Amino acid sequence: MCNACSYTIHNHQHHFGWDNSLVPVETVSPGSTIEFRCVDSSAGQLTADSTVKDVETLDFGKINPVNGPIYVEGAEPGDALKITIDSFKPSGFGWTANIPGFGLLADQFTDPALTLWKYDPNTMEPALFGKHGRVPLKPFAGTIGNAPAEPGLHSIVPPRNVGGNLDIRDLSAGTTLYLPVEVAGAMLSVGDTHAAQGDGEVCGTAIESPMDAVMTIDLVKNAQLKMPRFTTSGPVTRHLDAKGYEVTTGVGPDLITGARDAVMGMVDLLCRSHSLSAVDAYMLVSTCGDLRVSEIVDAPNWIVSFYFPRCVFE
Repeated sequence: MCNACSYTIHNHQHHFGWDNSLVPVETVSPGSTIEFRCVDSSAGQLTADSTVKDVETLDFGKINPVNGPIYVEGAEPGDALKITIDSFKPSGFGWTANIPGFGLLADQFTDPALTLWKYDPNTMEPALFGKHGRVPLKPFAGTIGNAPAEPGLHSIVPPRNVGGNLDIRDLSAGTTLYLPVEVAGAMLSVGDTHAAQGDGEVCGTAIESPMDAVMTIDLVKNAQLKMPRFTTSGPVTRHLDAKGYEVTTGVGPDLITGARDAVMGMVDLLCRSHSLSAVDAYMLVSTCGDLRVSEIVDAPNWIVSFYFPRCVFE
């Protein structure tokens, strides 16, 4: 229970696509603090008792639910929502899956796979991976977005200029996010909460985890913002930095190919050094490894690097 919250958006008050004609579940004034009780990105299809068979039978019409939409009084096209991300209350359960046809290396990992996670929601100690791995946690909401101006129902999966499925790990507690408004009321929705994720979310899933998110919604009039932007309250990688990184690279004229090469290099390295199966390594790096564009000016070749935190195994 959030005592400071003006409103609670319950876990059943969700939808599965962006549509500016949806009826808002709540109308709020700027300055309101809202608790979003988010289900996981499978909408509860994957649980602590799930097996890989459940990945095979996922209903993709029920993927990535978002709570809302919220009508913000006074919001008009050309304005921006200022969303202060106050806190998260994690559940202690999560999952990571390799879903056939999805992810950066989908052509190489064609079979379903599933990792189930259990973590302490109070201490947020690193979650155990296998016998020796410990993944540091950093809760955030993967999807925060306003409704687009274009009419009709639009997929929740790709990110948009009004936000949506951004999957930016740093949209964690203490961050302030600004989103363009394209329709009256903004029609804000929130969901897709994660306990941890690496930059890139390379296998397509992170530690997908149901949790409550508390956010304060303000309005910036006539902001004329074209794309999302955000401000962090401090350093963003202290939970990973303590023991340094192993880094692999991809070099060439195409950033996607470079990203694939860098991730494949890290999967191979972890398989050799920690006796992981390839698919386990692939899912692990999606939860805590970071893709970075290291160089994009020395034509014709660019460099993409993949950073894996050594603290996971040390």
